[in-house]
Amino acid sequence: MVPSWTDFAGRVAVVTGGGSGIGLELIRLLLEAGARVATLDVDPTGAPPGAFTQSVDISDPAAVAAAFTAVHDDLGKVDTLFANAGIGSTADVLACTPEEWDRVFAVNARGVFLSIKAVLPGMLERGSGVIVNTASVAGMIGLRDRAAYCASKGAVIALTRQVAVQYAGQGIRCSCICPGTVDSPWVGRLMDEAPDPAKRREELIARQPVGRLGTPLEVAQAALYLASDAGAFITGSGLVIDGGITAA
Repeated sequence: MVPSWTDFAGRVAVVTGGGSGIGLELIRLLLEAGARVATLDVDPTGAPPGAFTQSVDISDPAAVAAAFTAVHDDLGKVDTLFANAGIGSTADVLACTPEEWDRVFAVNARGVFLSIKAVLPGMLERGSGVIVNTASVAGMIGLRDRAAYCASKGAVIALTRQVAVQYAGQGIRCSCICPGTVDSPWVGRLMDEAPDPAKRREELIARQPVGRLGTPLEVAQAALYLASDAGAFITGSGLVIDGGITAA
């Protein structure tokens, strides 16, 4: 359920990676809050009815530019961007190939950069706009077997701060969310691929001091707050939603 302080009526919002997990919950919340919503996803078939969908590789500059043009033509200029699309990687430095490193950065970091680049001109023209990027606690602390993932999410946090400082005086806010371990389809696949899925799930749960995984809805609600008028004094911040991982 959308919090009572949230009102996106008349606003155009884009959610990248909206076909599942956090992005899917964001779309549901935004539609309920009255926004016109588009999602850019390599497979947007999971997006709920009412969202304008574009199938796109978020790391491809030409494809991203074309997709945002289609959004502008159909819905209008973007008021709020949730740069949420991302992929995982489960390798340390020695196991990670250059190809895997480049692919993770192409989606997780370049995809955010390209999405911001696509919406900024319209936001600057109107003198207002909000960008919320999906980073991770992996960009703040070291996690085992996550070399490319940690590095790419650290890049998202750094880019968030730079954009916030660069455009704060022109009506643009840019922040990011830093989730911990969320019970999402991607984490589900990680557990299914483990030799002992039940044991792996217990290990992931154990690293949260609160004793459970987060939910996509909990993270989506936090992102919605950052983008809402209630978060009007917030920019350049990384909102941690991690069940206490970074505090332990």
